[in-house]
Amino acid sequence: MTAINSSPTIQTWRLDIPSGDHTLVFVSVDQSLPEVMYSGRALSLEEDLDALARCSVRPITPGTMDQLAPLSILPEQGQGFLGRTGLEVYDDMGRAVLTQFKLRKTQCSPTRIEFVAEDDTYGLAVGLTFNVPDKATVLSTETTLSNQSSQRYRVNWLSTPVFSAPQRMTDLIEYEGRWTHEFTPIRKPITRGIHLRENLRGRTGFDHFAAMIVAEPQATFCQGTVTAVHFVDSDLHRMFIEEIPDGRRQIQSGFPEEQWVDPDQSVSSGRNVWAFSTIGLNGLSHAFQDYVRHHVITYPFPDKPRPIHYNCWEAVYFDHDVEVLKRLAKQASQVGAERFVLDDGWFGTAEFSRNDDTTSLGDWYVDEKKYPDGLAPLIDHIHSLSMTFGLWIEPEMINQDSTLAKEHPEWILAHGNAHHRTGRQQLVLDLTIREVTEYLFERIDSLLSNHAVDYVKWDMNRDITRPIDSDGFPVLIRQSKALRSLLARVRSAHPTVELESCASGGGRIDYGVLQHVQRFWLSDSHDAHERWKIQNQAFLFLPPETYGSHVGAALCHTSARQLSMAFRAGVATSGSMGIEADLSELSQTDFDTLSRYTRLYKQHRQWMHRSKQYRLDTHGNEALSNVFVAEDQSQFLLYAGTLDVPNNETTAPIYLLGLEPQAHYRVQLVNPEDINPWATRIFDSPLFDKNGVTLSGASLMQVGLILPFAMPDSLFLVYGQRV
Repeated sequence: MTAINSSPTIQTWRLDIPSGDHTLVFVSVDQSLPEVMYSGRALSLEEDLDALARCSVRPITPGTMDQLAPLSILPEQGQGFLGRTGLEVYDDMGRAVLTQFKLRKTQCSPTRIEFVAEDDTYGLAVGLTFNVPDKATVLSTETTLSNQSSQRYRVNWLSTPVFSAPQRMTDLIEYEGRWTHEFTPIRKPITRGIHLRENLRGRTGFDHFAAMIVAEPQATFCQGTVTAVHFVDSDLHRMFIEEIPDGRRQIQSGFPEEQWVDPDQSVSSGRNVWAFSTIGLNGLSHAFQDYVRHHVITYPFPDKPRPIHYNCWEAVYFDHDVEVLKRLAKQASQVGAERFVLDDGWFGTAEFSRNDDTTSLGDWYVDEKKYPDGLAPLIDHIHSLSMTFGLWIEPEMINQDSTLAKEHPEWILAHGNAHHRTGRQQLVLDLTIREVTEYLFERIDSLLSNHAVDYVKWDMNRDITRPIDSDGFPVLIRQSKALRSLLARVRSAHPTVELESCASGGGRIDYGVLQHVQRFWLSDSHDAHERWKIQNQAFLFLPPETYGSHVGAALCHTSARQLSMAFRAGVATSGSMGIEADLSELSQTDFDTLSRYTRLYKQHRQWMHRSKQYRLDTHGNEALSNVFVAEDQSQFLLYAGTLDVPNNETTAPIYLLGLEPQAHYRVQLVNPEDINPWATRIFDSPLFDKNGVTLSGASLMQVGLILPFAMPDSLFLVYGQRV
């Protein structure tokens, strides 16, 4: 903490996260912007915070400044801070603005603090908000910069309220990836200097889910103290962690694009959601998943279970034939699907048909060549099978070979530049042009009003590489806001229609989008081997019912890996289940196996989609297991997966979590018919008995379960019910 003068004015505040076992303590010296003096396990309500502040002062060492510059919740260069500042502002002449904010007002409640500070020299004010949503165990933070002067300012950087990462947390965990390989965890030591991740793509991107986790060195999924932050508006974002020479650390996040703030106007940093856990990474998952379920996502029909999708994309691609699609729909219904999704290829005009990915984006009219009687005959057939109907669209995009591009070339983002780089053969529409969003809304509204559409898959298949408008000004922040406004408008006009966000798979995933949609497409990979790993990282931030998990072809289209139906279907049941294989190619054995897993999903989805999920610490990198535990601890479903050849000659116990210790559970293997006989030829376990075995919650968590020796890419499902 900053050195305290001989007779300072000290102010302290605390914010406790109910049921979260966590306390934040803020301190301000002489009306400076507060610092986060403490963030950790809950402190006693009788704690003397002023005394704690005085005991937390850092000494001044030789060769440094006479006063330690504050690492405040918005570090300022004007206050002598030599690390990365939380605010970078210039006046309209290009001169640097070095603020020295003074705290003017604090608004406090048991679950919310807002600090308001002003700089009289420049006429700027900041509001920094820390809010615990009702009954949540997360913290939502945001910074607002207001211009109270008569001149215009350019804001190059405005951070969300800065978190001072404790020095005992030595490790950084974040996510890397690429297409079909999202949510790849990277763990590394925090070192001096800056570790920065920046996204200028106009969507989240595959390479960095907008989150950082700091952890104690011994922290795992099941133990240790960890803190995580998610930046919720990640189409454009910068996040970094910095350790300055005196050992203090900070995490900042915000928008890496200039914003202009006029007199009497304000700009926002964007918003962070923080979670804290003293029981390992699983504790973060519980906090984030609970927050999403109760404060982010809204369903048209909340009491209805998440339906099993059938998406026709990998079965037909662009080759649409109504009779073929009807046959697929009937087969999908027979195997247990409840929603049929017509993917890319259904639209076009007289001039351009969508027969490949080079044409027709922007022309959101039913292709009369492929559908001479419109979509109604197909939709009616699907509804006759007691399935709902979904439709794919990609509203933000346009092909050069399209009627829309011919009629309105000026609607293309960065129109007038010499060269446009395409991605998937397509360009981007400028959503900041009002006529563009009006056209898109009219087309979407017409499609949904004139067809019995229950669900829309909203895709976005390329990055934005020239993020300027026709006047040459940066556009990504405005583009992102325009998208969210369009999504909100569609939902308001059609409140019973569900939306799914897709961006070549997991290219756009954040809580900002999830406020408008009900489902994410987590990855374009249907490779269950990869999917099992991706889903077992994404669960830290996303409840399983929010991400689609589909059964693909036996020979995966994105990896060429060949996997059993039991493994593919088993993995799919752990998310929002769907199917994307060509059902006409399935053997009867695979058809029966898939039907068995769709029944299993339907049997358990209601309680699983309200459950707590625990990733288990397993012995060896080849094993990856998690368990879903019902809210009332009355039942659980263990997924024990093996992805590679085991290193050990026999299996180690799997220790469950989250059960009621004194309760007894009848436990049995759900899928014994899918276990390779070589794995069980000399293994006799009561888990295979028809009535299973009864064990206490304590023994399941402390003694554990021994499962058969597993072959690579296999999955044991073990169900337990309290007796």
